[in-house]
Amino acid sequence: MNVLICDDSGFARKQLARALPKEWAITLHQAANGIEGLEQILMGHGDLVLLDLTMPEMDGYGVLETLQREGIRSKVLVVSGDIQPEAYARVMALGALDFIKKPASPETLQTFLRQQGFWQPWHEQVSSQPAVALAGADGPLMDTTPQAELQLSPQTRDLYQELANVAMGQAADLLARLLDAFVILPIPNVNVLEVSELHMALSSAAESDTLSAVCQGFIGAGIAGEALLLFHDASFTDLARLMKHEGELDRAAELELLMDTANVLIGAFLRGFSAQLDTHFSQGHPVLLGQHRSIHELIDTNKSRWRRTLAIEINYKIQGYGVQCDLLLLFTEDSITTMNHKVQHLL
Repeated sequence: MNVLICDDSGFARKQLARALPKEWAITLHQAANGIEGLEQILMGHGDLVLLDLTMPEMDGYGVLETLQREGIRSKVLVVSGDIQPEAYARVMALGALDFIKKPASPETLQTFLRQQGFWQPWHEQVSSQPAVALAGADGPLMDTTPQAELQLSPQTRDLYQELANVAMGQAADLLARLLDAFVILPIPNVNVLEVSELHMALSSAAESDTLSAVCQGFIGAGIAGEALLLFHDASFTDLARLMKHEGELDRAAELELLMDTANVLIGAFLRGFSAQLDTHFSQGHPVLLGQHRSIHELIDTNKSRWRRTLAIEINYKIQGYGVQCDLLLLFTEDSITTMNHKVQHLL
């Protein structure tokens, strides 16, 4: 059998490959986006496709729509961090066999494969090594030499991007259930930034004229940082409608909506991210950085708060509504070394 893993994260592809049954006789292929995935499928490499949803070039929905439109009979299991109810309903309507959340455990995958008749165990596993290996998977995923720990290699960035992807999906699921709407998810941006570069990133994240911003600190097991939510002011009207707010939409009401959104997105993301690091974050009280201010005013007022940092940037949008906000997770420079060591258990 030809099995195709289609995911933009190299770390996620390796993790998924290692979760497959070790004695399963397959030829394993990989693709980094939907277009590459379709090319592999047309080459006959996709009897079974393990498909991510959030990818560049073409996402998982586009792959499923193409397969359905062209009558291609590949079997598809969606493996995604986007666990919103509507995401599940959409992929099942497009012909997916099932949907499991990231990170996929060996037990969950084996249950699916047995139920679908793809695989049956025939002897006890005798090796801890995977039966198949992806190209380029022989070397270490992350460079942990001291001089490299404050930098991000492409492999390390890919790892943190995948951790953020899973946490982002959990936060979006909670927000989607609260608003009874579908949250459009991006690919997270991950970088180590100097303070000047961070200011540039904050400026580029804000497309509207004015913003309202909330900051919340967190700390745990040698890791510390701040979560920063930049809420586009033009979003308040639709957000009030989604949250069924009654009465005048004044500054006090907007602040309440802002804090409610921040609590959902920041809290759920930090829980999902810290769980993958096998640690726990204690969260401080949220602090209002400003309402209806330009991004430059927010930066100038709070520039002393931020130094060299590992920054994760996520842009959330609500489908069919003018609601948009940017969530930035800013980890301190000292946290990078600790985090690099903690993620070793994932490898």
